[in-house]
Amino acid sequence: MADFSESKFDDGHQPMTSEERKLIFASSLGTVFEWYDFYLYGALASIIARQFFSGLDPTSAFIFALLAFAAGFIVRPFGALFFGRLGDMIGRKYTFMVTILIMGGSTFLVGVLPSYASIGVAAPAILIILRLAQGLALGGEYGGAATYVAEHAPQGKRGAFTSWIQTTATLGLFLSLVVILGTRQALGEATFADWGWRVPFLISIVMLGISVWIRLSMSESPAFQKMQDEGKTSKAPLSECFGEWKNLRIILLALFGLVAGQAVVWYTGQFYALFFLTSVLKVDASTANILVAAALLLGTPFFVIFGTVSDRIGRKPIIMAGLLLAAVTYFPLFKALTQAANPDLARAQAGAQIVVVADPATCSFQGSPIAREIDFTSACDIAKRGLAQSSASYGNQAAPAGTATHILIGDQRIDVPTATLNANGNQFSPESSAQIATFRKALAEGMTAAGYPSKADPAKIAKFEIVLILTVLVIYVTMVYGPIAATLVELFPTRIRYTSMSLPYHVGNGWFGGLMPTIAFAMVAQNGNIYHGLWYPVVIALATFVIGMLFVRETKDVDIYAKFLYWHPNRVRR
Repeated sequence: MADFSESKFDDGHQPMTSEERKLIFASSLGTVFEWYDFYLYGALASIIARQFFSGLDPTSAFIFALLAFAAGFIVRPFGALFFGRLGDMIGRKYTFMVTILIMGGSTFLVGVLPSYASIGVAAPAILIILRLAQGLALGGEYGGAATYVAEHAPQGKRGAFTSWIQTTATLGLFLSLVVILGTRQALGEATFADWGWRVPFLISIVMLGISVWIRLSMSESPAFQKMQDEGKTSKAPLSECFGEWKNLRIILLALFGLVAGQAVVWYTGQFYALFFLTSVLKVDASTANILVAAALLLGTPFFVIFGTVSDRIGRKPIIMAGLLLAAVTYFPLFKALTQAANPDLARAQAGAQIVVVADPATCSFQGSPIAREIDFTSACDIAKRGLAQSSASYGNQAAPAGTATHILIGDQRIDVPTATLNANGNQFSPESSAQIATFRKALAEGMTAAGYPSKADPAKIAKFEIVLILTVLVIYVTMVYGPIAATLVELFPTRIRYTSMSLPYHVGNGWFGGLMPTIAFAMVAQNGNIYHGLWYPVVIALATFVIGMLFVRETKDVDIYAKFLYWHPNRVRR
């Protein structure tokens, strides 16, 4: 049995035993598999849009697929509360087993779920249910993993040890990209788009078996076991967490002064960068996956580097620096990414700007995830939908009422028709369909004449520059994410740690971060500028930086064990 003597917790130089290292490795490895499951959906969002949301137009289908992806993030805080409560009451190990079984089972079922063409609206409905189940499970996963590892780590080394948990998210993404790429290469693009995309989901059942086997060999956290042996476990973790202002205040500071900014930087640097390459810059999916995977390989060691450095200089300086760097450099970095990935597009945007000239009163909101093609009948809407489906960046020019809507591509003018519906109101009239087809043909020809490419030219892709830019984005992720687990663990006492740290983490990463791709693409669809969506992570990162600098204190020297009941910004109270 592990030694739970007081000296073990007080001696900051006590090395980890080989058994403890094994348990921490097992926890980290199991989390890699969980993140692999969750990331698959994000990487295959465009294919899933065609498979399960084919009843919508392409732009709405992609936004809706992203929204279904985000649904898993929306419920994560509820999973944090439910599983956090279990983890604080019955232990970390048993909660681990439940979360991984739900996550793995849901992922496998996505691989066998019939498409929209087979069972209609039931397909996206079931898909969303499975996404919700995955989100609930993941809501209980991270807090348990971070708490488990931190409670095994010696005082003064928590940043280094918990940073290995932070690598699991990126390694899970990397593993998913490798499996997707290997399947694509083995089956071919056409077969992969048809049914081969299911293979990575089905393979997860093997990983689930391995993960369960690993976690069965784990023992309980020594800090929790000590507290349980002394009869000091919480009987009502939720009441203790949120019933008193002194603890609720810490939770709110953790969310708005740390996690919200960390979340948007993380999802911008990993998910949005991949979506931007494939959906906006039109880089071939396999090429984009390879480039992102290379950047992840180069950047992932920095999780451990920054986690270790945080044990020396503190968590706060590193996290705050990452937030500020990201906010200041996102726009130039993504513009450089455009130049490197699709120089023809960058050249066309500089030489022949596209402008939609229309009466603003005739323009609808373009970012709605539930809108159908037939919901957009005005000339302004048809113009913007056509440009959005071409991934074109455009500006908007307000025109007086009564002005005929038109598009300017440099010196070219393209007139845009207004649509009418058929007698049943369920599709465009034949005349309108013909006019819209003529307009889109003219738009495509006009964009081609102005030098706008239909996709990125593989011969012109500057791969080294792209990997360098993507690596910088990943390093920002490692700065804000590497020390965050240790920081959150150190904010809360053992008896309610699982619940207290899980909620701000999953509200931040589930809502602020998980919704980032959906919100950003909706912002782009509405505004027209391909970089407009970056304002979302920039504003959130800056707000978190200000709140964190003003109100969040350093935590690296806090003793995290059960003898302390509350951590306070100004003191530790016994």
